[in-house]
Amino acid sequence: MSSPTDRPPARQRRRTRATRARILDAALRELGRNPDSSLGDIAEAAGVARRTLYTHFAGRAALVRGLTEDAMRAIGHAMADVGALDAGPGSGRGAGEGSGPGTASAPDAASGPDAASGPDAASGPGTASASGSVSAPGSASGPGSASASGSVSAPASDYDPASALARFVLTLWPVGDAYRTLIGLAPQDLGPDHLSELLAPARETVAGILAEGQRRGVFHAVVPPGPLSAAVEAHLLALLGTVNAGIWADDGSGAATSALIAAGVDSATATATVRGLHAPGPLPAARRHH
Repeated sequence: MSSPTDRPPARQRRRTRATRARILDAALRELGRNPDSSLGDIAEAAGVARRTLYTHFAGRAALVRGLTEDAMRAIGHAMADVGALDAGPGSGRGAGEGSGPGTASAPDAASGPDAASGPDAASGPGTASASGSVSAPGSASGPGSASASGSVSAPASDYDPASALARFVLTLWPVGDAYRTLIGLAPQDLGPDHLSELLAPARETVAGILAEGQRRGVFHAVVPPGPLSAAVEAHLLALLGTVNAGIWADDGSGAATSALIAAGVDSATATATVRGLHAPGPLPAARRHH
């Protein structure tokens, strides 16, 4: 018969999870403001003692891993949402399987490197997991690539790359802070190779959308999809920086419209496409590039 002390009471476990989430929230704010913030600064911002922070995270590297896992979990869920939205009626695909190119699969639960960094390590801000496991984004596939079942699927004839790109930006915009902080921290704390590995699914998704848009003449083909995807990403991160600095306010609509224009969609069509995603009704077809 197990002793009552073998497992902490439910109330204590909830308190532990809440404290860990508060620390990660504070870390996201403080490190987003100043990447050189100390653990003492983060503990103060979280309203906890430094020893409490060390109970959950052994050091800066463990804390950054925790932030990384939360950021990738949030991005993975957003990408899964994009896939579910792209699986429209009659597409023959289930929720989470996008009809467009490069759509990410739903995140798989995986054991993260910081899963055991603290007692009852649990999910961070905005997540519902209580196990501390990490849902990493599924791998993205390009146009006409093989699905998980081995079958090869091509984008539907009515697939609209402009809407797909706008929807991707609108869905990921709310987790943009996490994405931006991750890019700022990971190279120095986790290494650039690990960062590229973590962000590959999101980047491949955008590159796949851009490639299909170029193939259909919706986006310009002045540069290949990969470099164009990197340019769009840098553009969006710069816009997010102005929002964080209080220079600009946007719910994602302006950013999505700007991304479409950067990809080669004319201003009027880009604006109408983004507006159409906020209201039911047919969307205008983007003018083709010749």
